[in-house]
Amino acid sequence: MRKGFYISTPVGVVAIILCAGALATIIGLSVVYSQEKAKNNDVAPTEGGISTKPPATTSVPSNDPWDNYRLPKSLVPECYNVILWPRLTPDMTTGLYIFTGESSVDFECAEETDLILIHSNKLNYTEFDNKILANLTSLTGGKAPPINSSWLQDVTQYLVIQLDGKLMKGHRYRLYTKFTGELADDLGGFYRSKYLEDGKEKIVATTQMQPTDARKAFPCFDEPAMKATFNITILHDHGTVALSNGEQKGLSHCRDITVFEPTPKMSTYLLAFIVSDFDSISSNTVNDVLIRIFARRTAIAAGHGQYALNITGTILQFFEDYYNVSYPLPKSDQIALPDFNAGAMENWGLITYRETALLYNEDFSSNSNKERVATIIAHELAHMWFGNLVTLKWWNDLWLNEGFASYVEYLGADKAEPEWKVKDLIVLNDVHRVFAIDALASSHPLSSKEEDIQTPAQINELFDAISYSKGASVLRMLSDFLTEDVFKMGLQTYLTEFEYGNAVYTDLWKHLQMAVNASGITLPDSVRNIMNTWVLQMGFPVVTINTSTAVVSQQHFLLDPDSEVSTPSPFQYVHLTFSLSCAQKLILTSFSSVANIDEMSVSGDDWVLANLDVVGYYRVNYDQGNWENLLRILSTSHSLIPRINRAQLVDDAFNLARARIIPTVLALRTTKYLYSEREYMPWQSAMNNLDFFYLMFDRSEVYGPLQDYLRKQVTPLFEHYKNLTGNWSSVPDGHMDQYNQVNAISLACKTGVKECHNLTATWFNQWMDTKENMIQPNLRSTVYCNAIAAGGADEWEFAWSQFQNATIAIEADKLRYALACTKQPWLLNRYLEYTLNPSLIRKQDATSTIVYIAQNVIGQSLAWDFVRARWSYIFTQYGGGSFSFSNLINGVTERFSSEYELHPLKQFKADNAVVGFGSGTLALDQSIERTMGNIKWIAENKQNVLDWLEAETKYTSH
Repeated sequence: MRKGFYISTPVGVVAIILCAGALATIIGLSVVYSQEKAKNNDVAPTEGGISTKPPATTSVPSNDPWDNYRLPKSLVPECYNVILWPRLTPDMTTGLYIFTGESSVDFECAEETDLILIHSNKLNYTEFDNKILANLTSLTGGKAPPINSSWLQDVTQYLVIQLDGKLMKGHRYRLYTKFTGELADDLGGFYRSKYLEDGKEKIVATTQMQPTDARKAFPCFDEPAMKATFNITILHDHGTVALSNGEQKGLSHCRDITVFEPTPKMSTYLLAFIVSDFDSISSNTVNDVLIRIFARRTAIAAGHGQYALNITGTILQFFEDYYNVSYPLPKSDQIALPDFNAGAMENWGLITYRETALLYNEDFSSNSNKERVATIIAHELAHMWFGNLVTLKWWNDLWLNEGFASYVEYLGADKAEPEWKVKDLIVLNDVHRVFAIDALASSHPLSSKEEDIQTPAQINELFDAISYSKGASVLRMLSDFLTEDVFKMGLQTYLTEFEYGNAVYTDLWKHLQMAVNASGITLPDSVRNIMNTWVLQMGFPVVTINTSTAVVSQQHFLLDPDSEVSTPSPFQYVHLTFSLSCAQKLILTSFSSVANIDEMSVSGDDWVLANLDVVGYYRVNYDQGNWENLLRILSTSHSLIPRINRAQLVDDAFNLARARIIPTVLALRTTKYLYSEREYMPWQSAMNNLDFFYLMFDRSEVYGPLQDYLRKQVTPLFEHYKNLTGNWSSVPDGHMDQYNQVNAISLACKTGVKECHNLTATWFNQWMDTKENMIQPNLRSTVYCNAIAAGGADEWEFAWSQFQNATIAIEADKLRYALACTKQPWLLNRYLEYTLNPSLIRKQDATSTIVYIAQNVIGQSLAWDFVRARWSYIFTQYGGGSFSFSNLINGVTERFSSEYELHPLKQFKADNAVVGFGSGTLALDQSIERTMGNIKWIAENKQNVLDWLEAETKYTSH
């Protein structure tokens, strides 16, 4: 038994009692559930089996505690005993998949009260003699007060129990309930996943509790600070396997009943229980932790879980060393699910994944698929300590959990695959990605006030790029200027003090300060003061360096400088690193507002390069003379500038131009040297930024010259990889080279390089003719897309049939993406309709498929019309507040750049105010702001861009 375990007397763990008692009552519950569903028809499940009706909920704030979204502090849970029986076949009467269960929770009364509020959502409770089937007993001695009345408060998702007397402070009680729920396909709480194997339809009962859906599985105090231990028992069909957070403790065969060891003290959102007939492979770490990979039997038999198994032990050991804390559990199960809304979820001891995030097959998976498996496993394993062992007190600090894991996932993956140099990619994947959002006036700070985050929808909205990618970027910056050793030292004492408990982000600052003090390093201020402006205010600065005067200044960077936003105070401490051409000197300093740094004064051909390796969370601008010198070096000796900073120069220049700080033509000039560039990161940075030009101009006369210019730039890269791979007969050895080979083919085909079109069409047609796919896995996405775009209905129908018959999830994903590339509007419209049919496109993939279609210039208006027309249905059927719509809204509006598009966008917001936008609310405001900025940018830049491109390509229109 490990430290921090709390064990209470288990309920119903003796097999004979379970078989005779629990089984009988749970069977009875299923009958009642069917009757209730039939009786209520369209009435929500939570309206059946209620002893008394709740007081009317008003639309104005109420003083009644059950109208408050936060739990009172009066009751503190200690231990749960939960028995669940999911049905993997539909009820013959209702056609519903259901689960039945009973649970008890032991809690201490911290403040005298006559009210029990416990979270419950979409659960039915049976009633007897006009009372809910619930029982309250005292564990301290004496009798508990009787239940006077009870009801379900739907809006705030409570089971409310009003007592006829007071619970006494310091006394312990047990609340027992029986309940039923639907094992729906909504991807939240306790839900079902469906798949085909060997021609048979199979069902998995699985869970996704984060952030507020444990209450859909059983009544619980569903807040992260309400930690307790959990004793889980699962009834399941013979031949299936039950899994949960704890180790299996016992199994009875009257009906398969699996009893699990109690969990450590933990939050409800980290719970997981799964019933399936999956198979597994296993190994043990050097510390004898059991590692198991679960997936469909065919996937395990084919070896698709082997890569995950191979690297998990290495990454787990890395984090044990990094945190200097042993892994707290005896096992680490990881399972690949056919239907899963997130990429993965860090349930303690039972991590759940999308199949594409855990399974790897070298015959179908690209190197980017392999990297994704490594980084996501590292992300989730990082949470086993940072998030699970020590947990946020409330969701306003989500950024610390997710930002930290998003940073150290690169460290863990680098340990598993050191030759990839994957740590560099955080700049493209996170820093540059989140800059685009954090430069909007509608961005938000990393940390919110606790009182500002109340409802499930508000909580879900926090799961965005700010929390993940800005969090990662800021923590990487902090680690760099503290040094990694000091950063780790602070983490280690933080985890030790708060293990099995909860903390806020300032607790981490305190421990990092302790590490700083112990190390003897000197900082310009306390860790807390240095980090305050980065955490408590939105946005980031642009640092401007005048190399002729040595003056360095900063200002809040906004893509639209005319945005109405209160100007934040300066970012007090900017971690400034730079080198000089004349001495290749490295200088570290911090400053706020304006500073004079003598070393930055250069003249002649000498130049300054700031923010080395982009460890600082800011953009950099220079005086015109220094820009000219940097452009000259790029064109003559670009290797003198590190590849990360070459990518940075391109990204900074284009975004400074969008913000009207430098001319757009200057930004375009940073791409001229690409003719001789062979590295992936600068090319990817350029392509990311030039995608914006395509979005703005692919429906205008600028499109032709843009194509001509980029065709000229990419052709040498295309030829380079053609020669390197023996006329495309192999893939390059290097990880980054493999990525850049894909870029070469993708951009060459996009810009009309004839040889590229012939190449992709030939490969695809050979597949159609022979039914044998010889296309290299790395190239499949871009080959499929370009062949389908150049083809017609035959190519699309062939790809659709291959998608329908695909048994490998990652291959299905490549085809699903490529099907959106067709230029046939009628096919795109048909594809859009398919997204609302879960038997054709899985619910987890619906919104991303719509976004893929919107990325196609032909499909953009079709997707926008589709979303507007079906919004109410999409919002209701695809999860409402718990489903992330931010990517959908951003994706279908990304190309908007005219008044004709802005007005309907604003109207869409007004027309659906009642329905709402759930987790997409902020994304909608950002889309409106981005559209307004795009309109201004085109008005100011279109002619200059056209003139420059024509001059560079000697383009003449006909």
